[in-house]
Amino acid sequence: MYRIILDTDLAMGAPGSDIDDGFALALAAADPQITIEAVTTVNGNTDVESATLLSLELLDRLGLQGVPVYRGAAAPLTHPDRAGVASDTLRAAYGHRVPDEGYAAVQIAQRITAEPGQITLVAIGPLTNVAAAIALDSRVAHDVAEIVIMGGVFAGQTGRADMPGEFNIWMDPEAAQAVLASGAPLRFVGLDVTERVRLTRAQGAALSEGPAGSFSRFAGAATHAWIDHRFSLYPKEPLANESCAMHDPLAVAAVSHPELLTWRSAHVSVVTGDGIARGVLITDLLEGVTPPTANCRVALDVAVDEFAHYFVSSLARL
Repeated sequence: MYRIILDTDLAMGAPGSDIDDGFALALAAADPQITIEAVTTVNGNTDVESATLLSLELLDRLGLQGVPVYRGAAAPLTHPDRAGVASDTLRAAYGHRVPDEGYAAVQIAQRITAEPGQITLVAIGPLTNVAAAIALDSRVAHDVAEIVIMGGVFAGQTGRADMPGEFNIWMDPEAAQAVLASGAPLRFVGLDVTERVRLTRAQGAALSEGPAGSFSRFAGAATHAWIDHRFSLYPKEPLANESCAMHDPLAVAAVSHPELLTWRSAHVSVVTGDGIARGVLITDLLEGVTPPTANCRVALDVAVDEFAHYFVSSLARL
């Protein structure tokens, strides 16, 4: 059994926002090998208030009203001016929901150090809360069972000059570098593999046939809206009108089914600052004559069909 804290910038339910974080929460809820101890929220794909309200909404739809939700960092570590603000529409829809008292980084630190070796931290947004928790109490890096991170690109590139680093790392590279330097046991699931695991329109349509008010109907509608939005922005992108990538669910899958991915030890560092290479990961696969010491493991391949079976069969339990 894996006990996890899910640290997320969850956006499923916000118009024009990514949906894979919501499916990651659902997958963790559906997997019988995973227990969600808490959800912590962070500024990223959406502002932290929206992420908090939407996390509470999805937990309710999943029948997990007892899982605590703690609001976290509203902005990157070194850029407090980059805090987002929830829309009036979202507040009107979900503003009746109230998170638990306390701050995400404090809760992460307290829960992990109270039970050394028992809690896995799954970070599927920028690493601001994770870095802050380690800064609050350095024992976090040694007491956490593992930190599994959706982030980075390790055997490729984004193909975008405006954001050459993967979004979660690019959003707060200083936090990512702090986590990489902490000595914590880290595993990274990056775009190299996450772009290959996808949810199709047909699968979204099947979800939409669920009962009114259910997670499946909510998620099905969000799937269609997100595919339409992506296609409007990137009409030449392969598969853009047919499916969307399940980045964050693959990180959840890596917790209980690490055999679905091929792992490689590496030494990784981050380009920080505001230059053109902001958020780019420098990955050394330890093949040199005098390689550096590994500070993480990175995923370089994924069993696509096996993941699809696990993902779809797990969601069918909800």
